[in-house]
Amino acid sequence: MSDDAQIIERIEARVYRVPVARPVATSFGVMRDRPAVFVKITAASGAFGWGEVFANWPAAGAEHRARLLMEDMGDLLPGRRVEHPARTFHELERATRIRALQCGEWGPFRQVIAGIDTALSDLFARAAGQPMRTWLDASAGASVPAYASGIAVHDAQEALATARAAGYRAFKVKVGFDAVRDLEALHALRLAPGERLFADANQAWTLPEALRFVEAGRALGLGWLEEPLPADAPPADWADLARASSIPLAGGENIAGHDAFDAAIASRSFAYLQPDLAKWGGVSGNLAVARAIGAAGLTYCPHFLGGGIGLLASAHLLAAAGGDGLLEIDANPNPLREAFPGAGILGDGRLHLSDAPGLGIDALPEEIGRYLTLELSRTRDG
Repeated sequence: MSDDAQIIERIEARVYRVPVARPVATSFGVMRDRPAVFVKITAASGAFGWGEVFANWPAAGAEHRARLLMEDMGDLLPGRRVEHPARTFHELERATRIRALQCGEWGPFRQVIAGIDTALSDLFARAAGQPMRTWLDASAGASVPAYASGIAVHDAQEALATARAAGYRAFKVKVGFDAVRDLEALHALRLAPGERLFADANQAWTLPEALRFVEAGRALGLGWLEEPLPADAPPADWADLARASSIPLAGGENIAGHDAFDAAIASRSFAYLQPDLAKWGGVSGNLAVARAIGAAGLTYCPHFLGGGIGLLASAHLLAAAGGDGLLEIDANPNPLREAFPGAGILGDGRLHLSDAPGLGIDALPEEIGRYLTLELSRTRDG
């Protein structure tokens, strides 16, 4: 990694919303459009980088996150000397603690800081003339295995065929709607030899409900069951479920902070841990967590369900972290992901990464311009 300091000259936030013909349903709610918040940070040297802030929930969250960046955190960035993104990440967490406490918006502040960190990491990698993955780890590979995500279980047969034709050999379906019907739909799915199937309940169940599901689904051969319980369920509930389940458990997208991840790793309840770099940590926080996951003999699989910048950052991060984890790629149509070059897999079920500096993104794709809803910026001069 290059440690040459950079002075932040300008920050920009752009919010996009894409209407969708088919809403994306989860056990806790429905996404009726696809939002994204993209952040650009430019240094006095002319170097720049792109980041992405989590904006899927709540429905009005995207515009709120952009305003939070500019109006509640903008005083912390322009003119700031950044010696290394990881150091600035921790400094911003400390600097915004009371602000987040005052309004109780821990998640939004964490998400904005995550986007800032990813943009700074992209900036530093670009300034060093290296792809982000090799800036993070010189031995990082140039591609990562991927799986198709966001598939509704009751429409899964058609969706799996489409994803299979695109080159995927692993798939994740959403459950947690009606346990009996979900299990029937899972049993009806037919996989080809060598294919893998995962299920995501999106925090749908109580412990007794989850126990009933894992018992009834014992013969399904699922590779993992993701978030069967609420993320804040007592650790003892997760431990009880892990002991009773023949299906490995996965989770982590709703965990935030090094201490919380350390506790999740130490619990041994999760075989797969899935931090989301747009929700907490950005590149800096998630790289440290990913390495801790691997050192514990568990599997790091980055969670992501957003636009092209966050997806590419997640892919570079997975390549740098190593291990046998898979990259999550949303199988639902989303121009805010699809318009970015390199944000799709090839026929071998892998996403192949560019050798261009940073994330390889010079500018946002022109074709997404019609979806812009808000554009804000702030400079060192105000």
